[in-house]
Amino acid sequence: MFEDFLYLLRKNGLKVSLTEWMSLMEALDKGLHGSSFTGFYHLCRCLLVKSEADFDRFDRAFLEYFRDVPFQQEVSQELLDWLDRPDVLNDYANWDEEQALKNMGLSEEEIERMLKERMEEQNEEHNGGNYWVGTHGMSTFGNSGLSPKGIRVGGQSMYKRAFRVAGERKFRDFRRDNTLDTRQFQVALRKLRQFSGLVDLPPTEFDVDNTIQDTAENGGLLKVRYKRPRENTVKVLLLMDSGGSMEYYSQLCSALFQAVSKSGHFKDLRVYYFHNCVYGRLYNDPLLMSRNSVTTDWVLSNIASDWKVIFVGDAQMAPYELMGGYYGRNNSGEGPQSGLDWLRLFRSRYQNAIWLNPSQRPQWGEYWTQTYDAIARVFPMFPLTVDGLEEGMKKLLTR
Repeated sequence: MFEDFLYLLRKNGLKVSLTEWMSLMEALDKGLHGSSFTGFYHLCRCLLVKSEADFDRFDRAFLEYFRDVPFQQEVSQELLDWLDRPDVLNDYANWDEEQALKNMGLSEEEIERMLKERMEEQNEEHNGGNYWVGTHGMSTFGNSGLSPKGIRVGGQSMYKRAFRVAGERKFRDFRRDNTLDTRQFQVALRKLRQFSGLVDLPPTEFDVDNTIQDTAENGGLLKVRYKRPRENTVKVLLLMDSGGSMEYYSQLCSALFQAVSKSGHFKDLRVYYFHNCVYGRLYNDPLLMSRNSVTTDWVLSNIASDWKVIFVGDAQMAPYELMGGYYGRNNSGEGPQSGLDWLRLFRSRYQNAIWLNPSQRPQWGEYWTQTYDAIARVFPMFPLTVDGLEEGMKKLLTR
């Protein structure tokens, strides 16, 4: 079954063995794909792709082979028609902080299970509220609502808080754009070369500019000039927001991470992750596992103040997360007691620090602009674009 697909995968550079292919056939026979095309896609990717670096190759091959296969909608057309209500007034969208906290406490698996239950139960249109699949309101399903977490069903992306879009066909070719972004970011990062210092060694490096100048002044007779070599003195601390609303920008942040990691412009580079804001711990990988983390105090104590600090995040969260003390280091009243306190501590220690933001300032109400504006008052904030990155590098060049 699908032998041509196997050969196409191999042609695209994926090393799929016969054992792996037979495992796929066995999984299909057992119905592990859930009798859905999307389930088949995920099953193939799980069994046939050995490395995340090959996901793009697999997606391109999958799209090429199954391009003409009709896409089975995850959500019924009747429900999508109910949700296509751009005329619904925002009167439905009343913020409920208690419900927001409850929604934030739900896992993605719980929300997925609840969505399936609602779609089986629901038999009419709903707008507002916090239970049914509808528009506006505080429900974790639907569109145009205010829940800080959930699944978008129908409608257009507005607040970028959904961790998934129901019915979205995810397999597509995006490698070319991603590579282009990475290269552009690398060019922008080269501006940090100006931090490089001259080493106190004999002049052994060929000086092109002064050789040309001296040769011209010498009537065209070649006069070779040398200069002292440069040593890379740039040390960068990169702190990246992971999860939640940042999932929407994962490809863009991936391009930035690749550019920074592959850059040869830094003497030293440290990368840590956080969720929404820096609190008492920083994590060594985007999964944010406690066993693979360090205390923020350790970072502040062991990374010297001459390092250049780059934060990456959308600066959007519930205001109580940033302003309140619940997420602080402790409840003793000593040390930083809120996310904003931690950020101010970073700002006071590191003279050269900027914030790169993949999102624009929220336009949907004063409530959602509070954290964005508060962080922008602490750090110089630049958009996560090529131009924004270049402006941010110029800011880091100021002493």
